[in-house]
Amino acid sequence: MQQPRRYAILGTGALGGFYGARLCRAGGDVHFLLHSDFAHVRRHGLVVDSKDGDFVLPSVHAYGDVRDMPRCDVAVVALKATHNHLLPSLLPPVLADGGVVLLMQNGLGGEEEAARAAPGHAVVAGLCFLCSTKVGPGHIRHTDYGTVRFAESTLDGTAAGITESMRSIGQDFAEAGIDVDVLADLVLARWQKLVWNIPMSGLSVVLNADTRALMTDTHARALVEDIMREVVAGARACGRAIDDGFVQKMLAMTLAMAPYRASMKVDFDDHRPMEVEAIHGNPLRAAEQAGARMPLVATLYRQLKFLDARNRTG
Repeated sequence: MQQPRRYAILGTGALGGFYGARLCRAGGDVHFLLHSDFAHVRRHGLVVDSKDGDFVLPSVHAYGDVRDMPRCDVAVVALKATHNHLLPSLLPPVLADGGVVLLMQNGLGGEEEAARAAPGHAVVAGLCFLCSTKVGPGHIRHTDYGTVRFAESTLDGTAAGITESMRSIGQDFAEAGIDVDVLADLVLARWQKLVWNIPMSGLSVVLNADTRALMTDTHARALVEDIMREVVAGARACGRAIDDGFVQKMLAMTLAMAPYRASMKVDFDDHRPMEVEAIHGNPLRAAEQAGARMPLVATLYRQLKFLDARNRTG
């Protein structure tokens, strides 16, 4: 009988805590790296309040130092992109021979950083469509969605196709009750997710609004849609065509979801660094290098850079 894959969760927050806990509840061999919550989780475990059913894991494998963790088949990077400078110290100690990096982050550019930190290891992206929040030490609240779309990274940015790595990891997530999709083209998948992330994350901060407020105000919704269409044009310039109906699909999905405070807004409210470069700066530069202007995105980026700097020094 084949041994189950061993997972390291690097970043046990709203996202890593939720998916790691689901894998663990399904019988997975899961090991959690924690920072401020380490002592609490080691003593009390993890609590998940979920629209799909609440559950408690009273005892989990919890670590305060990556060097104490066992070598794992899959290292799940669930840290914010603002912490990617830590990857060279986090990934090598925890990856088994032939281990895979599963990058569960927003924005562009993270796969390249992970590949540099763990040379010779495959990097698979897990694009998460999840509304969850950490509401206390070791306590995750999941309010909507949860699908993960897997796609593998290539050094030259071409489509990798459906690989065995993403298929096998996806199967583990599916067995944990998580909706899964596997995609051939990571770059296309990243731009599709940016269609939502760029306007909703950025405007949530600039306009001090949750998703429901942005979608129910006539002017805010029009601005969201205009930015989404600008991102679609940026993707096209970068060689990735997004279907014309995709914007309307994203708008309808957002309007239907429970009111949600985007993770960038949570970071801003808590005076933490925001993922401005990964979500706004990197796509903006990629589109400009390909010959496309995104003036609305550029304005949003500059506003966020100002607010981010003032938020951390004020």
